[in-house]
Amino acid sequence: MPEATYNSPLRAWSAFAWTPVVAIAQVLKILASAPVVLFLLALTAMLFRPPELACSSLDRVAFVLMLVAFLLRSVLVRQPVRFERSAVWPLGALLVMSLASVATQPFEVKTWSVLAAKLIVPYALFHIARRSFRTESSRRALETFALLVLSYLCFIAVAFLFGARSLILPRFILDEGLSIHINRARGPFLQAVANGVTLNMLGLLALDTYRRRRIRGAFGAVLLVALPVAILATKTRAVWLSFLGSALIVILFNSNRRIRRVCLALVMTATFSAAVAFSATTLGSSLQDRFEDRSPVEIRLAVYHAAWDMFRERPLLGWGVSRMPSQLEERVSDFHLNQFVVHNTYLEILVEHGLLGLLLYGWLIVRLFRLARWRSTADLSGTFLDHGFRELWPVILGVYLLNGFFVVMNYQFVNGFLYTLAGLLAGKNDTKDGSSAPAN
Repeated sequence: MPEATYNSPLRAWSAFAWTPVVAIAQVLKILASAPVVLFLLALTAMLFRPPELACSSLDRVAFVLMLVAFLLRSVLVRQPVRFERSAVWPLGALLVMSLASVATQPFEVKTWSVLAAKLIVPYALFHIARRSFRTESSRRALETFALLVLSYLCFIAVAFLFGARSLILPRFILDEGLSIHINRARGPFLQAVANGVTLNMLGLLALDTYRRRRIRGAFGAVLLVALPVAILATKTRAVWLSFLGSALIVILFNSNRRIRRVCLALVMTATFSAAVAFSATTLGSSLQDRFEDRSPVEIRLAVYHAAWDMFRERPLLGWGVSRMPSQLEERVSDFHLNQFVVHNTYLEILVEHGLLGLLLYGWLIVRLFRLARWRSTADLSGTFLDHGFRELWPVILGVYLLNGFFVVMNYQFVNGFLYTLAGLLAGKNDTKDGSSAPAN
């Protein structure tokens, strides 16, 4: 019998055995070749991931795929990630403190979900964005994604304000059994403050895009009208305050005349929209009730006093993660709520991690502001992350920090997008002359 006859079963078995290995190698190759696409898909999953939704693991799958792709690409190009030189290493220290606290407690999905939204995801996205968006085309893809998200959120908010609820998608936004703020434009976040902060931050990013003439014509005009109306539709005083404050800061201090003119137009549009809305019978009554409502203020003051007492009992290292709600329920006896939260990012850090945690967070804020420093000697005017964008970065960061006085910033997309922008700035600062580095 010919020798080939004996070898053919062996060859067939060998080919069959290697098929899974080849398939896995092809999948890994595809993952490593598309880090930016996976990054944007992960952000999209985070945008449509409210904590109460049953399919909440979708964003975790997207996040893990993105992380695997990033690590695989780093290994292939031999470009290690240096965490010790990171601009957000204080955030890493807070993450270590939180993990040490959570490790001593019984496992709870909600605790780990909140920890991921507040610390794990932002910390990871910063480093991934820093290494992944190294070309102008990749940064432009992120900018386009931000404009699409802004357009979608504006559309949803305007539709909600005018009662066109059939146009609001996905439908879980209208589910009264999910989360809070059902009478406000809360978007896929199911929380009006998160929606408003995102609108404000993306609106400032759109201003920079307009400065570089990527937005023009009818699209720019529609956004100019829709953004103030969407902010008004959130029916949230902290959002209104941060929007007007950021616009006034840009008008007074920004060096670009085009941006100052647009901000002035935004303020005028917001004033006109508010006047029309307050003059309407039904809508005006709803907005007036929100403007004059003091019951949330009284509840928050009671919670603040109880949280401050907790801090005074353990001022150095705090109580640890997730201990606050049960303690507040025991200490605040005048109000009967389904859930006790402190509604203040900085006070929560102070209670959970003490003075050490607050000092680390303050150091983190300083380092984030310092990312705006322009280190380039090259003329890159007209490109994303140029000097004009760095003028707006402190304002974007200020919007985030101001709203942190009124809510706890545990919104995954909001945190993730902010630290993505920070990662882009850090990656740009990594280059010696500010020019685009080759993709890793």
